[in-house]
Amino acid sequence: QVQLVESGGGLVQAGGSLRLSCAASGRRFSIAAMAWYRQAPGKQREWVANITSSGTTNYADSVKGRFTISRDNAKNTVYLQMNSLKPEDTAVYYCNLNYRLGVGRYNYWGQGTQVTVSS
Repeated sequence: QVQLVESGGGLVQAGGSLRLSCAASGRRFSIAAMAWYRQAPGKQREWVANITSSGTTNYADSVKGRFTISRDNAKNTVYLQMNSLKPEDTAVYYCNLNYRLGVGRYNYWGQGTQVTVSS
């Protein structure tokens, strides 16, 4: 069983920065792809960024050039550095871990951390 614990959310003014962290338990972190999603009030959850087990990153167009996803396999932790924040970035941010092992596919979510950007 994998548990994901996010931290680092908070209230920040537009143009500011925050760094989110997601610490994972278990032994599969190094083979897992990690991702960040977010959900704003009244909207569906949307993908923000992901990083593969080999370190390849991808970003949603809305955050490209402002957000950076990274991982530290020694600490079982994935990060999301968010710069130049905008009010539209306000959402609950969720960490996701997923991997394939044999014929099985595994997918886990954190509990979320609130990010609020004031104008």
